[in-house]
Order: sequence, then structure tokens, then C-alpha cells
Amino acid sequence: MNAVTMAVTDGATIAKRNLIKIKRVPDLIVFTLLSPIMFVLVFAFIFGSAIEIPGMSYREFLIAGIFAQTVIFGSTWTGLGLAEDMQKGIIDRFRTLPMAPSAVLIGRTSSDIAINVISLVVMSLTGLLVGWRIRSSFFEALLGFVLLLLFAYALSWLMAVIGLWIRTPEVFNNASFIVIFPLTFIANTFVQSSDLPSFLKPVAEWNPVSAITQASRVLFGNVNPALPPPDAWPLQHPVIATLAWSAIMLIVFVPLAINRYKKAVSR
Repeated sequence: MNAVTMAVTDGATIAKRNLIKIKRVPDLIVFTLLSPIMFVLVFAFIFGSAIEIPGMSYREFLIAGIFAQTVIFGSTWTGLGLAEDMQKGIIDRFRTLPMAPSAVLIGRTSSDIAINVISLVVMSLTGLLVGWRIRSSFFEALLGFVLLLLFAYALSWLMAVIGLWIRTPEVFNNASFIVIFPLTFIANTFVQSSDLPSFLKPVAEWNPVSAITQASRVLFGNVNPALPPPDAWPLQHPVIATLAWSAIMLIVFVPLAINRYKKAVSR
């Protein structure tokens, strides 16, 4: 069995183990889904009345941002799971087994796609209830969902690096929040980047989260075609920008995560 086949096979076994854990602890999914639902209701019915988007409903503008935020928070399950396994000594046990070094990370990141798929389904239904609609073709919308999952998968490798460095799951929660909070809020997730203060506008325009959010809006048809295109290149070509950001994250963080996994010591 060559190295690639071994990594895929062993990774599938680890992914199955992680999915069984989710099945046995369903409250993890329940509380994971409550947060984005709450965000939709709060922004749609409270802040939405004070935020105007030219030529379209704020609720249609909002949902793509909630999608992006939800899958980004979903990617933190990778780091949290690894931090827990490190604390319990499970990583040390895995390393004693004849498996590919990348298998644990491949299995962990792959299984967490399932959490994001469930989240997107629930968020889509919630969005439909508050007035969101898909105004593009079936294949464009499908590409939008696939792009969200790809971006979250790439980001999960960054979370894997953080999870293997952090000493406890509790500390990981705080550390990941420090990374995610500015990413999701200094962006076009909840307001247009053009409405931000001048010193934050370029940060938001080149923020990877703005790219995936804008790509989702374009692919779901939730943009006003009568408005002039954004000035920044990532927002003019959001699909290409999202693919580029995802590729960069995978190229940088996959080898970093594997290298850290080989050196990590359970606490």
C-alpha cells in the first residue's frame, strides 16, 4: 500500500470515529446550530430595521454573511477535537499505530465537513423562513455551497495548527475566538465594506471572509446588478479570490499541521 492510499484509508477510519462521536453526543450539534440561528433572528429582526442595502432586502444580504460565519465557526471543531485528543493522550496512542502521520488530520478535517453540511442545511431553512431566497440557477447555488465548504475545510487546517499548539480545549476556544472575531466582523458579512470607517475599509475588502461572503451573494443571486461593482479586486472577482485564499491556506497550513502533529506531546 503506497503512502497516499494509506493516508486516505487511515483518514477514512479516523473520520468514521469522529462521526460516531458526534452521533453519540448529539447536543454538540444542537448547541452549534443555535448560535447562527440566533444571529439570523437578531440581525434580521432587530438590527435589520436600521441597516439599509440599496435595491435589495437586508435579509437577503445578511444570509450569505451568516453562512460564512457559520462554516468558519464550524471549522473550529477541528482544532477543538485535536486539543481534546491531546489532553486525553489519544494522539500519543494514534502515533503508536502503523498509520500515516497525516491520517489523523485528514480524518479530523474531513469529518468536520459533516458538521458544516448540517449547519448549512439548517441555516438555509432558517433563511427561507425569514425571507431569504436563491435567485440564481441551481448549479450556481450548488457552487456557492461547495465554495463555502471548501473555504471552511481550508480554514480547518489553520485551526488544526492552533489546536496542536494549545494546551487545553478551554484555551483553544479563547485563542480561536481571537482569530475568528476580527475575521468575521471586519468584513462585509453584516454591512457593506464601503460603509466601514476609511481605515478599516481596505482591511475588509482584502479579508478572505469578505471574498467568500461576496462569492456566496453572487452565486445565490443576492446582489443588486444595478449597483457599480466594488473597487477592490477580491470583491470584483470573489469566486477566484476565494479559490485563491483556500489554496493558499491549504498550501501553508497542511504541511505545518502535519509537522506539528509529529512533534506534539500530549499533556
